[in-house]
Amino acid sequence: MEQIEVSNSESDIRTIAVLTSGGDAPGMNAAIRAVTRAGIYFGMKVYGVHDGFKGLINGDFELLSRRNVSGVLNLGGTFLRTARCDEIETPHGQREAVRQLNNEGIEALVIIGGDGSMAGGQALIEKGFEKVVGIPGTIDNDIFGTDSCVGVDTALNTIMEAVDKIRDTAASHSRAFLVQTMGRECGYLAVQSAMISGAEMALVPEDPVPVEEIARTIENSYKLGKKHCIIIIAEGYQVPMVELGQKLDKMDLGFTTRAINLSYIQRGGTPTSFDRILASRMGFKTIQLIREGTFGVMTALQGGKIIGLPIVDVIGKHRSISEEYLQISNILSR
Repeated sequence: MEQIEVSNSESDIRTIAVLTSGGDAPGMNAAIRAVTRAGIYFGMKVYGVHDGFKGLINGDFELLSRRNVSGVLNLGGTFLRTARCDEIETPHGQREAVRQLNNEGIEALVIIGGDGSMAGGQALIEKGFEKVVGIPGTIDNDIFGTDSCVGVDTALNTIMEAVDKIRDTAASHSRAFLVQTMGRECGYLAVQSAMISGAEMALVPEDPVPVEEIARTIENSYKLGKKHCIIIIAEGYQVPMVELGQKLDKMDLGFTTRAINLSYIQRGGTPTSFDRILASRMGFKTIQLIREGTFGVMTALQGGKIIGLPIVDVIGKHRSISEEYLQISNILSR
């Protein structure tokens, strides 16, 4: 069992704030809970910021207590709420955010979110508010430097359950189904869900496949006597799902084609035990980093350990999908 080291060093930070930004992800509440309870344990005041960077710019702070975060571990989404905020990308918005932090007496800020959220944190650092720590929370799992982000495991389980149900209908009607997952620039969800659901093919932005090859996969499934064919397609795939379905339906492949977008159901639901543990470990590590005086970093899971990576080295880089996973998925689907 890994031993948790509690640092005896102590910075002079006494007041921190935490916000969730961008798309919600299961386990964000567990991360807020960990930051809050660990912070209070070490003598800090912890403020929650409502509505992400939008709430930060508007000064929407709430002092959190142990009671505030009681009963949130099993809840999906984020009780602090989140919102897209284009203003944080502007000098005026960044200046207002720093002003609100200083007015409230916030000495360090914890940001939970994806690549855009980490970029927002780096912008605040460059505007003079340097005491920022990030926690990666996004179901796309496209953040560079971490093996997994908070919410990914839950999303995969949600997709797996949905595809299992879709397969029942596909087999009953002898159809091919295109099932779209999230992932605009990263095909992680599509490849992983294809592996765990036994899909015949995964279509991802990183590995374009000719329509003719997709058609052959469907036709071969029919010729082999299969009752259905399931193809997982990432939302960022080069050919939009509806257009691809129309092209395939014009071919005589044996199966008729149906398309379904799993959409936002992938973000919701009770977080899995893995996501609760990951979020709790990252939240606790965040407080350790703050106490050590380590800022401008994002927590990351690497080889089973939680470490801190410079945010500036993370943003703008996207985690590529593993060639091993692509190979496994392609071979096992045949």
